[in-house]
Amino acid sequence: MIEVKNITKSYGDIHAVKGISFSIKAGECYGLLGPNGAGKSTTINMLSTLFSPDAGEIVLDGKNIKGSIKQLKQELGIVPQEIALYENLTAWENMLFWGSIYGVKGSVLNNKAKELLKWVGLADREKEKIRGYSGGMKRRVNLACALMHSPKILLLDEPTVGVDPQSRNLIFELIQELNRQGMTIIYTTHYMEEAEKLCNRIAIIDSGKIIAQGSLDELKRQSGISDVVFIECTQELDEKMLAEKLKTQVMVNGHSAQIVEDDACKHITRYVVAFEDAGYEISLIDVRKANLEGIFLKLTGKKLRD
Repeated sequence: MIEVKNITKSYGDIHAVKGISFSIKAGECYGLLGPNGAGKSTTINMLSTLFSPDAGEIVLDGKNIKGSIKQLKQELGIVPQEIALYENLTAWENMLFWGSIYGVKGSVLNNKAKELLKWVGLADREKEKIRGYSGGMKRRVNLACALMHSPKILLLDEPTVGVDPQSRNLIFELIQELNRQGMTIIYTTHYMEEAEKLCNRIAIIDSGKIIAQGSLDELKRQSGISDVVFIECTQELDEKMLAEKLKTQVMVNGHSAQIVEDDACKHITRYVVAFEDAGYEISLIDVRKANLEGIFLKLTGKKLRD
């Protein structure tokens, strides 16, 4: 569906994207995760045909983007990071404007606008001007406008940034629904939990380069991080005895033990039995799952917002 081959993009002396490559299957949700300035938005802008890469090529739905810009624009829905709406127009008027830009006309235009405003929960506010909307409402209209021409591919650049938690959850649920319906989605975000829940595969991008990509499980293997289990007991612990009972490495500090293991939740019963056999009374078990935050920190040496 999408093939990105060694694309680069510079602005003067600033090398925003440095030879990145990835492929996306039809119906997949592919995440681009990275800090500000990593090259996410520049990549989205090249995929959307707004910018041309300095080198490399982009193939969308079997067509090279260089020679098929006009045709491909009809297949792309774009939700930019900056809200792209006319503040002095109503939601309804914005929907009709953006739909007509993509050649949607007549009753199809009106029916599509009505359907989508209802879908994003704003049918009862459609006659109000955008300037009176909250940030979350504007972002929902922005999403609806991007869908007016029924695109095959949806490009989402930080679609939930700067909105309240309730609106963020609603927008996220709408995007999940689109993906369940089979839409191909490219999704950039700062929010680890969004990428974990929504994306089939994730590319971690930093300083213009993709440093790792794959499913969450594949990224865990690439980064070498595992789940960590913390067990607190009422007695002082013997590290050597516990290691023999557990048949794995354990780190003990007084009444506390720490075990590093993949899919740790599957082994909880074994841990409990081993501790009881050793004569220890467990007062607390806490499993900290390996997640994107840990993966990102391990691979880049910094937190996402550094």
